Amino acid sequence: MTLNAILALAMTTTLAVVAAARAQQAPVPAPRPADTAPQVVIPNYWDPRRRSERVDMTRVPQIRFLTEDDYPPFNFAGPDGQPVGFNIDLARALCEELRVPCTVQVRRWDTLLESLDRNNGDAIIAAQAITPDIRRRYEVSDRYLETPARFVMQKDTTLTEATPEGLAGRSIAVVTGTAHEAYIQAFFRGSAIRRYATLAEARKALSGREVDVLFGDGVSHAFWLNGQASANCCRFLGQAYTENRYFGEGLAIVMRRGNDPLRLAINHALQRLWEKGVYTDLYLKAFPVGIY
Repeated sequence: MTLNAILALAMTTTLAVVAAARAQQAPVPAPRPADTAPQVVIPNYWDPRRRSERVDMTRVPQIRFLTEDDYPPFNFAGPDGQPVGFNIDLARALCEELRVPCTVQVRRWDTLLESLDRNNGDAIIAAQAITPDIRRRYEVSDRYLETPARFVMQKDTTLTEATPEGLAGRSIAVVTGTAHEAYIQAFFRGSAIRRYATLAEARKALSGREVDVLFGDGVSHAFWLNGQASANCCRFLGQAYTENRYFGEGLAIVMRRGNDPLRLAINHALQRLWEKGVYTDLYLKAFPVGIY
C-alpha cells in the first residue's frame, strides 16, 4: 500500500476520536495499561494567558504561500493533483482567520527559499525545520509542530518504560547516521545498540523480534503502525522525545527578513486557531493515530 493510501485509510478514523482528543492539551500522556486504546495527545505550543494584539491587516493584503507536494501527511498531491495535507489545511485556516486572500503555490523543495528570496511568494509552509541559519536569514513564525522521536515495540512485549533504566540490557534498533542513533548512544548506554542502514531494515528486525525496541521518527512510526505494512505487530512505548539539540526546535512558517506585519499576523492567527479548537481538528485529520 502506498503512503498516500495509508494516509487516506488513517484519516477515516479521525471523526471518532476528535471529541475525546480535544481534552488532551499536554504533550505527554499519562501511563496507560497495554490493553487500552491509544490516547491521541494534542500538542500545545501556545500560552493560554498570552493575548496577542490583532495586527493592522491593511499591511497584509494577501498571503502567497509556497509549499512542495512530496511530503505526506504535511504536503502532497491529492487525487486531482492539487496540494493537500496538514500544512495546506493550516495555511487556508490561517487566511480564513485573518480574512485575507490566500494562494498556495507548489515548488520543488530545493527551490523554496530561492523562490521566497525572489519575492515569488510571501511565506513558506512546507514543514520547514527551525535552524540557526533559518533564524538568521529569515523571519520565523511561532513553532506549530514538533517531529518527536518515539520508541516502538511488539504489542505483547512487557516493557512499560522508555527510559535508560527501563531499557537497560535491552536491544534498541536505530538507523545509522541519524539523530536518533546519536541520542541513544548518548543517553541509553546500558542498552545494546543495533544499527541498520535503512528504516525498513530496522522495522524488519523489530517485526522479526531480533531487537526489543526501535527508536526513530514519531511521524513515520505513527503511519507505519496504522498501516498494513506493520501487520498490526507493534505499538508505541513511553513518551515522545523532543530534545532540541537532537531533534530540532520544530516546524515554523518562514518569511523574508523584515516582514514583521506578516509574522505578527501569522502568530496571532496560530494562537487563535489553537484557542478555537481548529488546530486540534486539523491535527487529528492529519495524525489520527497521534505522534506524541
